[in-house]
Amino acid sequence: MNLIIRLLITAVVAYFLPYVLKGIRFDSFSTAIIFALVLAVLNVIVKPILSILGLPLTIITFGFFALVINALIILLAAKFVSGMHVDSFWWAFFFSIALSVLTSLMNGIFASGD
Repeated sequence: MNLIIRLLITAVVAYFLPYVLKGIRFDSFSTAIIFALVLAVLNVIVKPILSILGLPLTIITFGFFALVINALIILLAAKFVSGMHVDSFWWAFFFSIALSVLTSLMNGIFASGD
């Protein structure tokens, strides 16, 4: 149940962020739900591989490269989700930061407990 709540929180935050960040667009809320599912799968499968490969750069840049990896995961998710549009890497970068911060706050409020 906690996983479903977290996925819905990610979908809701992702759906409403384009009202602030104009370089990201979703065609519908169902597209945002699919994006949340694809993002979860990519975070489990692809992100650990990129994190290991990018570990030297992450250490050299004091963790900044981890933000780049997050943006790359967003761009990769946009390739898999047909109703999501990302204008550039920088929009994906800012979107990933805002999505991380807001979903962390919302998960702390709604998905904590059990």
